[in-house]
Amino acid sequence: MGDKTQPEMSKQEAALLGKLRDKIDSVDNQIGELISERARCAMEVANVKQRFSDGTEPTFYRPEREAQVLRKAMARNNGPLANEEFARLFREIMSACLALESPVKVAYLGPEGTYTQQAALKHFGACAKTRPMSAIDQVFREVASGAVHYGVVPVENSTEGVVTHTLDNFLDSGVKICGEVVLRIHHHLLVSEVTNQKNISRIYSHAQSLAQCRKWLDAKYPKAERIAVSSNAEAAKRLSGEWNAAAIAGEMASELYGLTSVAQNIEDQPDNSTRFLIIGREDVGVSGDDKTSIVVSTKNEPGALHALLAPFEKYGVDLTRVETRPSPSATWNYVFFIDVSGHQDDQIITLALDEVRQHAASVKVLGSYPKGVL
Repeated sequence: MGDKTQPEMSKQEAALLGKLRDKIDSVDNQIGELISERARCAMEVANVKQRFSDGTEPTFYRPEREAQVLRKAMARNNGPLANEEFARLFREIMSACLALESPVKVAYLGPEGTYTQQAALKHFGACAKTRPMSAIDQVFREVASGAVHYGVVPVENSTEGVVTHTLDNFLDSGVKICGEVVLRIHHHLLVSEVTNQKNISRIYSHAQSLAQCRKWLDAKYPKAERIAVSSNAEAAKRLSGEWNAAAIAGEMASELYGLTSVAQNIEDQPDNSTRFLIIGREDVGVSGDDKTSIVVSTKNEPGALHALLAPFEKYGVDLTRVETRPSPSATWNYVFFIDVSGHQDDQIITLALDEVRQHAASVKVLGSYPKGVL
């Protein structure tokens, strides 16, 4: 007999591990029973909603309720798992239970493998039925028509700023903002099995991703042509059969299209993140920690911007974001997209908005929604 590669387990070690494994099995049984009980409760909720429905499809997904459950889960967490990981487990349990009531249909900026799909799955869980759309305005139309329950669209990046096309779509659409999710963005340089890595002369990616990796590209591939395409996933798809090309995309696209990551985390800013908005057709109730988004068109007169912002200061409303866009209705007029802390049903928000309406040409509340939990 040859020498053993590993020492034999001592009787004491085997006994201790055996006890721990028995304990894990016991805990797993309890977890399984409780998950099943939660699923049965979800089905009972669905039955109650169906029974008292007025003939229209009941609302099964409640953003404010889900945010409250996740916050409570994080508050109960005693470790050793981090709060976010602890909440992610609850998110997936809730997603599976909700699918028993009615699977949530979600449109996102496609194709498959985009960061927007990743954000959709982070927010709604793996049991959501996601549908890729070719453009942001198509996501808005799918939601407005009722073809899907919700949509997910990018709105701003910590490095490159706002996604103007998303903001512009809110001007003419009746959809409402129902939630938000922030996704940490890691860019990878991807190649296919036919790529000649020593002769890469073109690099595909979305324009914002190319901008977010500008310094890295200048240092590593200064002569390569940078080709902007509609999405990072589209960039990954284009590599098939191109021996001299690479793509910048995420891990999800790499796995989906069978590509190899030859350089990881190539974004110039280590805290590079993108904020996505969840859009739907219904108002969202108070969750206890909310944001409200509005779009305001100012009158073309001196002091218009001061008159717009003064009521928020007067009532102590915290402005978390202000963006300016040219008005589509008049040259040299502007609209302001404003995010504030609080729900539109909060008294101070109501008072502030009432005063803003006295000075603005128009005020449109895009929605009140829970601040992102995950």
